[in-house]
Amino acid sequence: MNFLKKILILGLMLAFAPLSQAELTIDITESSDSGTPVAVVPFATSGAPVDVSSVINADLARSGYFKMLAEQYMRSRPSSASAVQFPEWQALNQNYLVVGQVGGGTGGQYSVQFQLLDVLKSSQLLGYQMNSSAADLRRTAHQIADMIFEKLTGKKGAFSGRIAYVTNNKQQSQLQVADADGFNPQTIASSQEPLMSPSWSPDKSKMAYVSFERKTAAIYVQILATGQRKRVAEFPGINGAPAWSPDGNKLALTLSKDGSPDIYTLNLGSGSLTKLTKSYSIDTEPVWSPDGNNIVFTSDRGGKPQLYMVSSNGGGEKRITFSGDYNARASFSPDGKSIAMVHGNGGDYRIGVMDVGSKSINVLTTGPADESPSFAPNGTMVLYATKKGGTAYLSAVSLDGKMQQKLAFSNGGVREPAWAP
Repeated sequence: MNFLKKILILGLMLAFAPLSQAELTIDITESSDSGTPVAVVPFATSGAPVDVSSVINADLARSGYFKMLAEQYMRSRPSSASAVQFPEWQALNQNYLVVGQVGGGTGGQYSVQFQLLDVLKSSQLLGYQMNSSAADLRRTAHQIADMIFEKLTGKKGAFSGRIAYVTNNKQQSQLQVADADGFNPQTIASSQEPLMSPSWSPDKSKMAYVSFERKTAAIYVQILATGQRKRVAEFPGINGAPAWSPDGNKLALTLSKDGSPDIYTLNLGSGSLTKLTKSYSIDTEPVWSPDGNNIVFTSDRGGKPQLYMVSSNGGGEKRITFSGDYNARASFSPDGKSIAMVHGNGGDYRIGVMDVGSKSINVLTTGPADESPSFAPNGTMVLYATKKGGTAYLSAVSLDGKMQQKLAFSNGGVREPAWAP
């Protein structure tokens, strides 16, 4: 069976796997004991509908950067910096401490206060008060976790971001968007035919995806806020794998209208097409480099799927992966220095990350059926789809491979994740 048929058949099989409508849940399956010790004390609250400190604690824990102190080991529960006895937390070998409180509730409005404290220096690093509606308390908690993460690591947090993925329920394929921790899922498109390949616009306001709702493949662009959408490609044959240019003006995509599948760019303003590859092989899964100068794609022109690069203006293509007998489905890190991919040997498929400069590949996962990697917007983790024991779910792994987490519906069946930029 050739590479293209495998892709199409796998997509159709996964599109109709049974799925419940439960929210995603997160299990940390592997963690590192080498993270920086941090304690998030349960916030003082008067009946808030969301446990804000628990959300913050979970966000920091799954980042892979921190070793969180379990509540059972806390000797006290201060809710403000003035109530903290620093020697007590120094004795627990904590480097940092987060305290806070959630007040109000009148009319559904809450005031969230928090302080980040340096235990070793007995000093405050951050202190903020934020107003939030009841509906936005989880988002506020994620924003606080982002602020703490950035202060302690120097990197932007990604906890308040969103992810997209494809599910199916009772023969209904659905494209959904949720918070980065899987909560608050919203269906933005549904069809009795397969939906595939979600791709975020750079400003996160639109989604491009493939739909078979008219019995043939077509690419749509949808405005998330209004649901308004436009069919931008429905040529004879394959219309697949849309990917936004960094400026949001073009899509890279795979079309077979001239025979074999090739890589094109589509100007969304004028509708004009530019053909970048001309090969009798299968060229698919394009992705733009962050600077917009190049496009990396998967091709079997060498006999087996490998990654190749071509200028976004056209020109000669060059192979960039040489380790392993299968490398496909590239995803650039935000800084352009790394590429995540599906790395295969002998039918075992794992997630690897290649250093663009040295071309060395670090394999992060255990397989054997890992696919669809997507970098977090801060470049610290990779989200991907996998399948074990007959259950399909999402996982995320830190770049050092030390932190693994599982995001799953109660009955499995989620695939093709895409982390918002």
